[in-house]
Amino acid sequence: MPISIDIDEIFAQDRENRPMERTLPWEETRDGITVVVEPKPHWAEDMRVFRLDAREYCRYAEWTAHGARARFFSHIDTSDDDLIMKARAMIAREIADGLWS
Repeated sequence: MPISIDIDEIFAQDRENRPMERTLPWEETRDGITVVVEPKPHWAEDMRVFRLDAREYCRYAEWTAHGARARFFSHIDTSDDDLIMKARAMIAREIADGLWS
């Protein structure tokens, strides 16, 4: 019988990696503000973080250095939920296609 894995387990395993090696979004909280970190694509200079309470983002380096004092910019197309939902949907499709076992 094949070993089954679920989406939450895949997210948990990804969080065991160092931030620069992660492939899935994750939440971080500093100074009372929670953000979702967007993993770094191979071509990007830096990762981005998206606030939970607003459609705003900043660079991960800025977030790690300044926390809640980081300078956030408006972003009308992407929010924290968008990142998590897209990643979960991608993994669900991959599990259904038998790519995870």
